[in-house]
Amino acid sequence: MSEPALIVKDLTVELSRNGRASRVLEHVSFDIAPGEIVALVGESGSGKSTIGLALQGLLPDESQPKLAGSIRVAGLEMVGARKSLLRAARRSKVRAVPQDPIAALNPTMTIRQQMAESTDADVSIIDWLGRTDLADPERIADSYPHRLSGGQRQRALIAMAMMARPKLLIADEPTTALDVVTQAQILSLLRNLTREQQTATLFITHDLGVVASLADRIIVLYAGRIAEIGHMKDVLERPAHPYSAGLLAARFDLESDRLRPLPTLPAERGKGEIHDDACAYSQRCPLVRADCAVKRPPLRPTSIHNGAVACFHAEQTRSIARRAVAAAWPARANAESAVALRFSGVSKSFAMGIRSLWGQRRPRAVLRDVSFSIRLGECVALVGESGAGKSTILRIAAGLVTPDSGEVSRIDDTRPQVVFQDAGSALTPWLSIGEQIGERLRLLGIGSRERRKRVGEALDLVGLSSMLVDALPVELSGGQRQRAVIARAIVVPPRLLLCDEPTSAMDVSLTAATLNLLGDLRRRLGMAMLFVTHDLAAARLIADRIAVLRDGQLIEDDDSDRLIAIPRTAYTGSLIAAIPRLHTRPAQ
Repeated sequence: MSEPALIVKDLTVELSRNGRASRVLEHVSFDIAPGEIVALVGESGSGKSTIGLALQGLLPDESQPKLAGSIRVAGLEMVGARKSLLRAARRSKVRAVPQDPIAALNPTMTIRQQMAESTDADVSIIDWLGRTDLADPERIADSYPHRLSGGQRQRALIAMAMMARPKLLIADEPTTALDVVTQAQILSLLRNLTREQQTATLFITHDLGVVASLADRIIVLYAGRIAEIGHMKDVLERPAHPYSAGLLAARFDLESDRLRPLPTLPAERGKGEIHDDACAYSQRCPLVRADCAVKRPPLRPTSIHNGAVACFHAEQTRSIARRAVAAAWPARANAESAVALRFSGVSKSFAMGIRSLWGQRRPRAVLRDVSFSIRLGECVALVGESGAGKSTILRIAAGLVTPDSGEVSRIDDTRPQVVFQDAGSALTPWLSIGEQIGERLRLLGIGSRERRKRVGEALDLVGLSSMLVDALPVELSGGQRQRAVIARAIVVPPRLLLCDEPTSAMDVSLTAATLNLLGDLRRRLGMAMLFVTHDLAAARLIADRIAVLRDGQLIEDDDSDRLIAIPRTAYTGSLIAAIPRLHTRPAQ
């Protein structure tokens, strides 16, 4: 075998926040061969992105990073290297494809200018854009980032990264914000270019389905340590670590039981600084024994597969008892329930493109004659590719955008509440969680004592401790912030809840927990729910009906199971076919 392009040995990283230092990675060791794809998976906060930044020499200076161990890329030692050497390495040896392409591209430069600036190699920019299957590469090259779709921007970034023929490519959640069709195309492109150029690729993700057919090996990371490492097929079929088994159990697809809440990982307790004297997973593990609390299990070969695991009791992982089957959800809303939201022949256009000589822009139709309704207690999922018009429908439903024609009616003409995709941006950073949840109550003239009581009840409904009432958003995890946003939306129970991609950036366990929470709340409170998503598997689980949008037109609206089983249009069939699947399931 050829020499590994990347060798990470005993990597430990310590970062400081608010004057307090903590180890976020400890004794991490792995390698990647030329042309090999290794997936790095784990929940949010496990240290995945820290590894990606460390491999590029880009850990933020303000966190006062301290690194021990070794990172060698094509023979170059990155730990302790001068900044000038790290910059040179990022130009020729190490490239990255980030999660958010719009943030990674300079809005003031064309794609051609940015690609020319990013490499010293004598290559054809147009040829490379063409190799990423971009139609009309000349136009793309001379376009500014804001004039491209998310998929086009991501392809341009891949071309920019791979044209330098790097030894190591770091793909950090590069498909999270993409619809399933574009995601499948990007994954195929990365796989083909990696093999063709013999580039070692580290694919960072929280979605096992995305990498199931892409990666050769998988690293499961928990609390800054490697829990398990092995060939992809082995780990999917025979997980050796209870955490790996839990991630697989929480992962849902088109075959999951939609009549009951999803299985989830045990509640997270005591997560934070890594301790030397215990297994980091011990407080959540169904196999925990006395020795787990007093000694850290080393990463060692396992008889379960050809990889390694950090667990004293890995042999019992397959014997973990199945979770008790949750009670079925209550029956869906019946035909007599009142209509909470109705769209009747709604159309909307926006002025887009370059101004004409008369200072006008040509209008572009975003929605065309859209009609649907949602009853109280019912959930309708709205799916489609990026740019189909999903967010425009949600904004019209929320009263933030006025349609050009058609009629929109809401029950009792009440104001709906919205749960946004980015909970961090939806919360005011300098106000406590209690203040933000109680704001609507204050506007209704409710006194402070009653307000605090109802805020506590709302926190309890979403599974958050009342002790968080005085916490600031920065003190909460991503999952806790999303629950706080939901608590704010339901503290005065709305008749209509609008959800805009609320789980798209979450790891698998948080996604399952959030879908369960929303499913429980809308049934318990009798709300109508519009759930906007590009994930058909999530849509099937959360919704009674799925409405498919394409180019601003509603082309299907049917019962969730029936639409998945018998799609009436080829477009819906293509969305279903593009959903990443776990081709194998863990052995029982």
